Amino acid sequence: MYRLLIINPGSTSTKVSLFEDDRSLFEKSLFHEAEELLKYPHVNLQMDFRYNVILNMLKEENVSPESIDVFVGRGGSAQTQPGGVTVIDQKLYDDTEAAVGGSEHPAKLGVMLAWKFACEYGKPAYTLNPTNVDEFCELARLTGIKGIYRVSHSHVLNQKAVAEFHAESMGKNYEDCNFVVAHIDGGITVSAHEHGKMIDGNMGADGDGAYSPTRIGSIPVPFLLDYIDEHSTDDVRTMCSRSGGFVSLFGTSNADIVHDLVEKGDRKATLVWNTMVYQVCKMIGEMSAVLCGKVDGILLTGGLMRFDDVKEMIEKHCGWIAPITVYPGEMEQEALALSVLKVLNGKAKALTYTGKPVWDGFEGLDL
Repeated sequence: MYRLLIINPGSTSTKVSLFEDDRSLFEKSLFHEAEELLKYPHVNLQMDFRYNVILNMLKEENVSPESIDVFVGRGGSAQTQPGGVTVIDQKLYDDTEAAVGGSEHPAKLGVMLAWKFACEYGKPAYTLNPTNVDEFCELARLTGIKGIYRVSHSHVLNQKAVAEFHAESMGKNYEDCNFVVAHIDGGITVSAHEHGKMIDGNMGADGDGAYSPTRIGSIPVPFLLDYIDEHSTDDVRTMCSRSGGFVSLFGTSNADIVHDLVEKGDRKATLVWNTMVYQVCKMIGEMSAVLCGKVDGILLTGGLMRFDDVKEMIEKHCGWIAPITVYPGEMEQEALALSVLKVLNGKAKALTYTGKPVWDGFEGLDL
Protein backbone atom coordinates (compact mmCIF):
# COMPACT_ATOMS: atom_id res chain seq x y z
CA MET A 1 0.00 0.00 0.00
CA TYR A 2 1.25 3.47 -0.93
CA ARG A 3 0.38 6.79 0.69
CA LEU A 4 0.51 9.63 -1.85
CA LEU A 5 0.32 13.32 -0.96
CA ILE A 6 -1.09 15.33 -3.86
CA ILE A 7 -0.06 19.01 -3.96
CA ASN A 8 -1.94 21.30 -6.32
CA PRO A 9 -1.25 25.05 -6.09
CA GLY A 10 -3.52 27.22 -8.22
CA SER A 11 -3.77 30.92 -8.94
CA THR A 12 -6.28 31.40 -6.11
CA SER A 13 -5.93 28.32 -3.89
CA THR A 14 -3.79 25.50 -2.51
CA LYS A 15 -5.39 22.06 -2.77
CA VAL A 16 -4.01 19.02 -0.96
CA SER A 17 -5.18 15.39 -0.98
CA LEU A 18 -3.94 12.24 0.70
CA PHE A 19 -4.47 8.91 -1.07
CA GLU A 20 -3.94 5.37 0.15
CA ASP A 21 -3.51 3.59 -3.17
CA ASP A 22 -6.62 4.62 -5.15
CA ARG A 23 -8.66 5.70 -2.10
CA SER A 24 -8.81 9.38 -1.15
CA LEU A 25 -8.51 9.84 2.62
CA PHE A 26 -9.10 13.58 2.48
CA GLU A 27 -9.09 16.54 0.14
CA LYS A 28 -8.76 20.10 1.40
CA SER A 29 -8.58 23.39 -0.45
CA LEU A 30 -7.68 26.78 0.97
CA PHE A 31 -8.68 29.89 -0.99
CA HIS A 32 -6.19 32.75 -1.07
CA GLU A 33 -7.35 36.31 -1.69
CA ALA A 34 -5.39 38.14 -4.37
CA GLU A 35 -4.11 40.74 -1.92
CA GLU A 36 -2.63 37.96 0.21
CA LEU A 37 -0.66 36.44 -2.68
CA LEU A 38 0.34 39.82 -4.08
CA LYS A 39 2.38 40.37 -0.94
CA TYR A 40 4.93 38.20 -2.70
CA PRO A 41 6.50 40.06 -5.66
CA HIS A 42 7.42 36.76 -7.36
CA VAL A 43 5.63 33.41 -7.46
CA ASN A 44 8.73 31.64 -6.09
CA LEU A 45 8.50 33.72 -2.92
CA GLN A 46 5.21 31.97 -2.08
CA MET A 47 7.09 28.75 -1.31
CA ASP A 48 7.32 29.12 2.48
CA PHE A 49 3.73 30.37 2.67
CA ARG A 50 2.35 27.42 0.68
CA TYR A 51 4.64 24.93 2.47
CA ASN A 52 3.26 26.02 5.83
CA VAL A 53 -0.30 25.85 4.48
CA ILE A 54 0.31 22.19 3.63
CA LEU A 55 1.96 21.40 6.96
CA ASN A 56 -1.03 22.94 8.78
CA MET A 57 -3.45 20.91 6.67
CA LEU A 58 -1.56 17.71 7.55
CA LYS A 59 -1.52 18.66 11.23
CA GLU A 60 -5.29 19.24 11.19
CA GLU A 61 -5.73 15.75 9.71
CA ASN A 62 -3.27 14.19 12.20
CA VAL A 63 -1.02 13.04 9.36
CA SER A 64 2.73 12.92 9.85
CA PRO A 65 4.77 13.81 6.72
CA GLU A 66 7.07 10.89 7.61
CA SER A 67 4.17 8.49 6.97
CA ILE A 68 3.83 9.54 3.34
CA ASP A 69 5.50 7.34 0.70
CA VAL A 70 5.33 9.59 -2.38
CA PHE A 71 4.91 13.31 -2.99
CA VAL A 72 3.12 14.32 -6.19
CA GLY A 73 2.89 17.89 -7.43
CA ARG A 74 1.21 19.74 -10.24
CA GLY A 75 3.82 21.40 -12.43
CA GLY A 76 4.78 23.92 -15.06
CA SER A 77 7.30 26.61 -16.11
CA ALA A 78 10.19 24.28 -17.03
CA GLN A 79 11.10 23.49 -20.65
CA THR A 80 8.23 22.04 -22.65
CA GLN A 81 7.63 18.36 -21.92
CA PRO A 82 5.75 15.40 -23.40
CA GLY A 83 2.61 14.27 -21.65
CA GLY A 84 2.68 11.65 -18.92
CA VAL A 85 4.17 11.05 -15.46
CA THR A 86 7.63 12.56 -14.94
CA VAL A 87 10.10 12.00 -12.10
CA ILE A 88 10.86 15.19 -10.16
CA ASP A 89 14.60 15.59 -9.70
CA GLN A 90 17.01 18.47 -9.03
CA LYS A 91 17.22 19.40 -12.72
CA LEU A 92 13.45 19.66 -13.07
CA TYR A 93 13.28 21.62 -9.82
CA ASP A 94 15.97 24.07 -10.95
CA ASP A 95 14.40 24.68 -14.39
CA THR A 96 10.98 25.05 -12.78
CA GLU A 97 12.26 27.55 -10.25
CA ALA A 98 14.01 29.53 -13.02
CA ALA A 99 10.92 29.31 -15.26
CA VAL A 100 13.09 28.51 -18.27
CA GLY A 101 9.90 27.74 -20.20
CA GLY A 102 8.84 31.38 -19.86
CA SER A 103 5.62 31.06 -17.85
CA GLU A 104 5.33 32.05 -14.18
CA HIS A 105 2.20 30.10 -13.24
CA PRO A 106 1.61 29.11 -9.57
CA ALA A 107 1.27 25.49 -10.75
CA LYS A 108 5.09 25.43 -10.84
CA LEU A 109 5.04 25.45 -7.04
CA GLY A 110 3.59 21.92 -7.09
CA VAL A 111 6.85 20.51 -8.45
CA MET A 112 8.91 22.72 -6.14
CA LEU A 113 6.93 21.82 -3.02
CA ALA A 114 6.84 18.09 -3.82
CA TRP A 115 10.63 18.12 -4.28
CA LYS A 116 11.11 20.03 -1.02
CA PHE A 117 9.05 17.45 0.87
CA ALA A 118 10.81 14.59 -0.95
CA CYS A 119 14.24 15.91 0.01
CA GLU A 120 13.15 16.60 3.58
CA TYR A 121 11.74 13.13 4.16
CA GLY A 122 13.78 11.01 1.74
CA LYS A 123 10.91 9.95 -0.54
CA PRO A 124 10.35 10.02 -4.33
CA ALA A 125 8.42 12.76 -6.11
CA TYR A 126 6.51 12.89 -9.41
CA THR A 127 4.49 15.23 -11.57
CA LEU A 128 1.90 14.61 -14.32
CA ASN A 129 0.94 16.63 -17.41
CA PRO A 130 2.32 20.00 -16.27
CA THR A 131 1.10 23.25 -17.80
CA ASN A 132 3.99 23.19 -20.28
CA VAL A 133 3.16 19.89 -22.02
CA ASP A 134 3.55 20.67 -25.73
CA GLU A 135 1.56 18.81 -28.38
CA PHE A 136 0.87 21.81 -30.67
CA CYS A 137 0.53 21.34 -34.40
CA GLU A 138 2.88 23.36 -36.60
CA LEU A 139 0.23 25.87 -37.63
CA ALA A 140 -0.37 26.81 -33.98
CA ARG A 141 3.19 28.04 -33.41
CA LEU A 142 4.12 30.85 -35.79
CA THR A 143 3.58 34.56 -35.02
CA GLY A 144 4.05 37.70 -37.12
CA ILE A 145 7.37 38.50 -35.42
CA LYS A 146 10.47 36.61 -36.54
CA GLY A 147 11.85 34.41 -33.80
CA ILE A 148 8.78 34.62 -31.55
CA TYR A 149 6.58 31.55 -31.37
CA ARG A 150 3.43 30.51 -29.57
CA VAL A 151 4.00 27.72 -27.05
CA SER A 152 1.70 25.49 -25.04
CA HIS A 153 0.79 26.91 -21.61
CA SER A 154 -2.52 25.45 -20.49
CA HIS A 155 -4.45 23.54 -17.81
CA VAL A 156 -3.16 20.33 -19.38
CA LEU A 157 -3.62 18.19 -16.28
CA ASN A 158 -7.33 18.83 -15.86
CA GLN A 159 -8.15 19.14 -19.55
CA LYS A 160 -6.68 15.75 -20.38
CA ALA A 161 -8.20 14.11 -17.30
CA VAL A 162 -11.67 15.38 -18.23
CA ALA A 163 -11.27 14.47 -21.91
CA GLU A 164 -10.12 10.94 -21.08
CA PHE A 165 -12.99 10.46 -18.62
CA HIS A 166 -15.58 11.76 -21.12
CA ALA A 167 -14.26 9.55 -23.91
CA GLU A 168 -14.50 6.53 -21.61
CA SER A 169 -18.10 7.50 -20.73
CA MET A 170 -18.85 7.40 -24.47
CA GLY A 171 -17.32 3.93 -24.72
CA LYS A 172 -14.40 5.28 -26.74
CA ASN A 173 -10.70 5.91 -26.35
CA TYR A 174 -9.45 9.47 -25.91
CA GLU A 175 -7.20 8.88 -28.94
CA ASP A 176 -10.26 8.26 -31.12
CA CYS A 177 -12.09 11.51 -30.26
CA ASN A 178 -12.03 15.22 -31.00
CA PHE A 179 -12.97 17.58 -28.16
CA VAL A 180 -12.94 21.27 -27.36
CA VAL A 181 -12.17 21.52 -23.65
CA ALA A 182 -12.59 24.75 -21.67
CA HIS A 183 -11.10 25.07 -18.19
CA ILE A 184 -12.88 28.05 -16.61
CA ASP A 185 -11.64 29.18 -13.20
CA GLY A 186 -9.11 31.66 -11.78
CA GLY A 187 -7.41 31.20 -15.14
CA ILE A 188 -9.14 30.24 -18.39
CA THR A 189 -7.77 28.00 -21.14
CA VAL A 190 -9.58 26.50 -24.13
CA SER A 191 -7.91 23.82 -26.24
CA ALA A 192 -8.54 21.65 -29.29
CA HIS A 193 -7.97 17.96 -28.56
CA GLU A 194 -7.49 15.90 -31.72
CA HIS A 195 -7.06 12.16 -31.34
CA GLY A 196 -5.42 12.38 -27.92
CA LYS A 197 -3.28 15.47 -28.57
CA MET A 198 -3.84 19.08 -27.52
CA ILE A 199 -2.96 20.57 -30.92
CA ASP A 200 -3.86 24.21 -30.18
CA GLY A 201 -5.07 26.46 -27.39
CA ASN A 202 -4.60 29.83 -25.74
CA MET A 203 -1.65 30.71 -23.51
CA GLY A 204 -3.81 31.42 -20.49
CA ALA A 205 -1.20 32.86 -18.12
CA ASP A 206 0.46 34.92 -20.84
CA GLY A 207 -2.18 37.50 -21.78
CA ASP A 208 -3.89 35.34 -24.38
CA GLY A 209 -7.60 34.61 -24.65
CA ALA A 210 -10.44 35.56 -22.30
CA TYR A 211 -9.79 37.60 -19.19
CA SER A 212 -10.51 35.80 -15.95
CA PRO A 213 -10.63 36.45 -12.18
CA THR A 214 -6.83 36.89 -12.15
CA ARG A 215 -5.72 37.44 -15.78
CA ILE A 216 -5.89 40.27 -18.31
CA GLY A 217 -6.61 38.18 -21.40
CA SER A 218 -5.82 39.44 -24.91
CA ILE A 219 -5.13 43.19 -25.13
CA PRO A 220 -4.48 45.20 -28.35
CA VAL A 221 -0.72 45.74 -28.41
CA PRO A 222 -0.71 49.56 -28.88
CA PHE A 223 -3.05 49.97 -25.89
CA LEU A 224 -0.81 47.73 -23.80
CA LEU A 225 2.25 49.76 -24.77
CA ASP A 226 0.46 52.94 -23.71
CA TYR A 227 -0.33 51.30 -20.37
CA ILE A 228 3.31 50.30 -19.90
CA ASP A 229 4.37 53.91 -20.53
CA GLU A 230 2.41 54.88 -17.40
CA HIS A 231 3.27 51.80 -15.34
CA SER A 232 5.97 49.13 -15.90
CA THR A 233 6.61 45.86 -17.64
CA ASP A 234 6.71 44.16 -14.21
CA ASP A 235 3.18 45.44 -13.52
CA VAL A 236 1.95 43.92 -16.76
CA ARG A 237 3.73 40.61 -16.18
CA THR A 238 1.98 40.31 -12.82
CA MET A 239 -1.37 41.22 -14.38
CA CYS A 240 -1.00 38.43 -16.94
CA SER A 241 -1.43 35.76 -14.29
CA ARG A 242 -2.13 37.27 -10.86
CA SER A 243 -3.52 40.81 -10.76
CA GLY A 244 -5.54 41.20 -13.95
CA GLY A 245 -9.20 40.53 -14.69
CA PHE A 246 -11.46 40.74 -11.64
CA VAL A 247 -8.51 41.79 -9.48
CA SER A 248 -7.97 44.87 -11.66
CA LEU A 249 -11.66 45.62 -12.16
CA PHE A 250 -13.00 44.82 -8.65
CA GLY A 251 -9.98 44.45 -6.36
CA THR A 252 -10.76 40.78 -5.68
CA SER A 253 -10.19 37.44 -7.39
CA ASN A 254 -13.15 35.92 -5.53
CA ALA A 255 -15.68 34.96 -8.20
CA ASP A 256 -18.37 34.38 -5.55
CA ILE A 257 -18.23 38.05 -4.58
CA VAL A 258 -18.52 39.20 -8.19
CA HIS A 259 -21.29 36.74 -9.03
CA ASP A 260 -23.23 37.78 -5.95
CA LEU A 261 -23.21 41.31 -7.40
CA VAL A 262 -24.46 39.90 -10.71
CA GLU A 263 -27.37 38.18 -8.96
CA LYS A 264 -28.23 41.49 -7.28
CA GLY A 265 -28.44 43.17 -10.67
CA ASP A 266 -25.27 45.25 -10.42
CA ARG A 267 -24.71 46.65 -13.93
CA LYS A 268 -20.89 46.74 -13.79
CA ALA A 269 -20.58 43.20 -12.44
CA THR A 270 -23.08 41.86 -14.98
CA LEU A 271 -21.20 43.45 -17.88
CA VAL A 272 -17.81 42.22 -16.67
CA TRP A 273 -19.07 38.68 -15.99
CA ASN A 274 -20.97 38.29 -19.25
CA THR A 275 -18.08 39.69 -21.28
CA MET A 276 -15.75 37.11 -19.76
CA VAL A 277 -18.10 34.26 -20.73
CA TYR A 278 -18.67 35.83 -24.17
CA GLN A 279 -14.92 35.77 -24.75
CA VAL A 280 -14.83 32.09 -23.76
CA CYS A 281 -17.52 31.42 -26.36
CA LYS A 282 -15.35 33.03 -29.04
CA MET A 283 -12.43 30.83 -28.00
CA ILE A 284 -14.58 27.70 -28.27
CA GLY A 285 -15.53 28.76 -31.79
CA GLU A 286 -11.85 29.20 -32.70
CA MET A 287 -10.90 25.75 -31.43
CA SER A 288 -13.88 24.20 -33.24
CA ALA A 289 -12.53 25.68 -36.47
CA VAL A 290 -9.11 24.17 -35.70
CA LEU A 291 -10.88 20.77 -35.65
CA CYS A 292 -12.64 21.60 -38.95
CA GLY A 293 -15.99 21.40 -37.15
CA LYS A 294 -15.49 17.70 -36.41
CA VAL A 295 -16.13 17.99 -32.67
CA ASP A 296 -17.40 15.04 -30.63
CA GLY A 297 -18.10 17.20 -27.60
CA ILE A 298 -17.51 20.53 -25.88
CA LEU A 299 -16.39 19.86 -22.31
CA LEU A 300 -16.67 22.61 -19.70
CA THR A 301 -14.71 22.23 -16.48
CA GLY A 302 -13.13 24.32 -13.71
CA GLY A 303 -14.41 26.06 -10.61
CA LEU A 304 -16.56 28.69 -12.34
CA MET A 305 -18.75 25.95 -13.80
CA ARG A 306 -20.52 25.94 -10.43
CA PHE A 307 -22.45 28.93 -11.79
CA ASP A 308 -25.32 27.78 -14.04
CA ASP A 309 -25.39 31.00 -16.08
CA VAL A 310 -21.92 30.23 -17.48
CA LYS A 311 -23.18 27.01 -19.06
CA GLU A 312 -26.38 28.70 -20.25
CA MET A 313 -24.52 31.43 -22.10
CA ILE A 314 -22.06 29.00 -23.68
CA GLU A 315 -24.93 26.75 -24.77
CA LYS A 316 -26.65 29.74 -26.37
CA HIS A 317 -23.58 30.67 -28.40
CA CYS A 318 -21.92 27.28 -28.99
CA GLY A 319 -24.57 24.57 -28.54
CA TRP A 320 -24.96 24.26 -32.31
CA ILE A 321 -21.36 23.09 -32.67
CA ALA A 322 -21.47 19.89 -30.59
CA PRO A 323 -23.05 18.45 -27.42
CA ILE A 324 -21.95 20.30 -24.28
CA THR A 325 -21.09 18.46 -21.06
CA VAL A 326 -20.17 20.07 -17.76
CA TYR A 327 -17.66 18.70 -15.27
CA PRO A 328 -17.69 21.23 -12.40
CA GLY A 329 -14.45 21.66 -10.49
CA GLU A 330 -11.66 19.46 -11.79
CA MET A 331 -10.31 15.92 -11.82
CA GLU A 332 -6.70 16.86 -11.14
CA GLN A 333 -6.22 15.23 -7.74
CA GLU A 334 -7.45 11.83 -8.90
CA ALA A 335 -5.46 12.04 -12.15
CA LEU A 336 -2.24 12.86 -10.27
CA ALA A 337 -2.73 10.04 -7.76
CA LEU A 338 -3.93 7.27 -10.07
CA SER A 339 -1.39 7.93 -12.83
CA VAL A 340 1.52 7.88 -10.37
CA LEU A 341 0.08 4.76 -8.70
CA LYS A 342 0.31 2.95 -12.07
CA VAL A 343 4.01 3.80 -12.15
CA LEU A 344 4.53 2.61 -8.57
CA ASN A 345 2.77 -0.67 -9.36
CA GLY A 346 4.83 -1.26 -12.51
CA LYS A 347 1.89 -0.75 -14.91
CA ALA A 348 3.41 2.34 -16.53
CA LYS A 349 6.80 4.01 -16.86
CA ALA A 350 7.73 7.47 -15.69
CA LEU A 351 9.60 9.88 -17.94
CA THR A 352 12.84 11.61 -17.00
CA TYR A 353 13.02 15.36 -17.60
CA THR A 354 15.65 16.15 -20.23
CA GLY A 355 15.74 19.94 -20.09
CA LYS A 356 15.32 20.05 -23.86
CA PRO A 357 12.15 21.58 -25.33
CA VAL A 358 9.77 19.28 -27.20
CA TRP A 359 9.88 21.62 -30.20
CA ASP A 360 12.90 23.74 -31.08
CA GLY A 361 12.01 25.89 -34.08
CA PHE A 362 11.20 25.43 -37.76
CA GLU A 363 14.18 23.46 -38.99
CA GLY A 364 15.66 24.82 -42.22
CA LEU A 365 13.36 27.86 -42.35
CA ASP A 366 14.41 31.44 -41.60
CA LEU A 367 11.52 32.11 -39.22
